[in-house]
Amino acid sequence: MRKAPVNKIISFSNVDGPGNRTSIFFQGCPFNCRFCHNPETINLCENCGLCVDKCPARALSRDGDGRVRWDPSLCVQCDSCIRVCPHDASPRVRYMTVEEVLHEIRRAAPYIGGITVSGGECTLQNDFLLELFPLVRQMGKTCLLDSNGSFDFEKDPRILAVSDGVMLDVKAVSPAWHEHLIGAKRDTVLKNLDYLLSVGKLQEVRTVILPGRDEENEVTVRYVAGRIGSACGYKIIRYRPFGVREKYQKELGEFTVEEEYAERYAALARSLGASQAYVV
Repeated sequence: MRKAPVNKIISFSNVDGPGNRTSIFFQGCPFNCRFCHNPETINLCENCGLCVDKCPARALSRDGDGRVRWDPSLCVQCDSCIRVCPHDASPRVRYMTVEEVLHEIRRAAPYIGGITVSGGECTLQNDFLLELFPLVRQMGKTCLLDSNGSFDFEKDPRILAVSDGVMLDVKAVSPAWHEHLIGAKRDTVLKNLDYLLSVGKLQEVRTVILPGRDEENEVTVRYVAGRIGSACGYKIIRYRPFGVREKYQKELGEFTVEEEYAERYAALARSLGASQAYVV
């Protein structure tokens, strides 16, 4: 029976796509973004055990094989385990079957328009989603992917065939800046931007505006706006330091980007034809 590592499920979200949605966050990501505000979703737990003694609720323990076990019934969500983890991971991960995830979705079904799968990076779980999405759509609900663009959708379009669209992160466009900021090349992301547009599956593009990085911000916004026009939404996200690893806060900024600063880029995007650009 296929299982996937689930970091958390938010039954009701109004920020992960249109309307009210259930958002499923999978564990694991091939990118290592410096401004990531949930870096504990990047890697899988290495069972080093450093978190066990730091848990004030005794919700963590080791089993007979030395693996870290999490008891949700005892957990108080204090995040002590995440703060001490040296591996950008979390012990609070459930390996869930499709039916178990469906059970969570059904509980919220009368009040949601669909689901959004995120992460980490949701496309690492494509085989799982190929089973999940058709069952969710049979319930009359939409299925959206919130993706960093690391997966080449054109090479294997099966997941698009069972989904209603992709919310795509375009974090940077300048090659050197993308590699510095993300730890990976930009090529597949930009290829996906064009491909998803061409097949009508681009729900929204998202770009984080960083403080004081005027040139890099503008290059990215100009590129995206010139590509998408009015075809989809363009979410201009203000950088926020909450959750960002301390070493990167010192580099990128320790304060939230002002709305006026971000609005400059939304206005630029709209002036270039991206009529659905807005700031959050």
